[in-house]
Amino acid sequence: MSIDPSSARIAFLGLGKMGLPMASRLVAGGFTVVGFDPSPAAAAAFAAAGGRAAASARDAAEQANVAVTMLPDGKAVRAVLAGPEGVAGCLAPGAIVIDMSSSAPVGTRDLAGELAQAGIVLIDAPVSGGVKRAVNGTLAIMVGGDEAAAASVRPLLARMGTAIFETGPVGSGHAMKALNNYVSAAGLTAACEALRIGARFGLDPALMTDILNVSTGRNNSTEVKLKPFVIPKTYASGFSLALMAKDLRTADELARHEGVPAPLSHAVAALWQEALEELGTEADHTAIDAFLANRQGA
Repeated sequence: MSIDPSSARIAFLGLGKMGLPMASRLVAGGFTVVGFDPSPAAAAAFAAAGGRAAASARDAAEQANVAVTMLPDGKAVRAVLAGPEGVAGCLAPGAIVIDMSSSAPVGTRDLAGELAQAGIVLIDAPVSGGVKRAVNGTLAIMVGGDEAAAASVRPLLARMGTAIFETGPVGSGHAMKALNNYVSAAGLTAACEALRIGARFGLDPALMTDILNVSTGRNNSTEVKLKPFVIPKTYASGFSLALMAKDLRTADELARHEGVPAPLSHAVAALWQEALEELGTEADHTAIDAFLANRQGA
């Protein structure tokens, strides 16, 4: 079974920086999508892209056979899906919910069990790649959950991403996403520290970046974040420090839940939480560099 664009009715819940271009790509691919976001501007932008913007989440979900959530965290996902005011009761019988948010994997597993009692299948399919790749449909997507359900929505996922990985049972996609962002944040922190140490010694940060990118220190941050956002101090990558800090807490909590000693994970999560408390929720995640500069006194 696969999702036929001509018959699928998709509710897309969450039209933020990532959700809006993702939902818009589904519309452009011929899918019928009803979206909801509490922001009037986001709803208007989705309508301008050809989708229908609903007045409420329940309105968007009415008789949908697929619901996609792209929300800040698992608590927000649970709030919109479960409970007396949740949308689960509005969905068509046998509907599939695809949680593409960055949720906590243990909570995802619990929610999937609750929804299964109502005949709804939950799969987790968080993404990586940022706004630019959401716009051009080249996201990496990590899919956890029932294999048949995942296969049935693959045409939908393929409109949003080009690297689709089935990671295992429900919750495993969210676990992979949190661990990926832990590795990403650790790499960014290390790169920013290295530039500051080198600059103090007299090295040119741009030259350092060029050398890192043809050497063993190369990582995603050295390739795509240092020159556009860190060195000029624009700090405008489009992904918030608050969301990164949340993902790091998720990775750290997963390590604790599984009983795996992870001292670097604990240290990185604590550092980014301190940065969040100092810089605030509006800060871009590349502003971790500004936080390090404040500690250095630069």
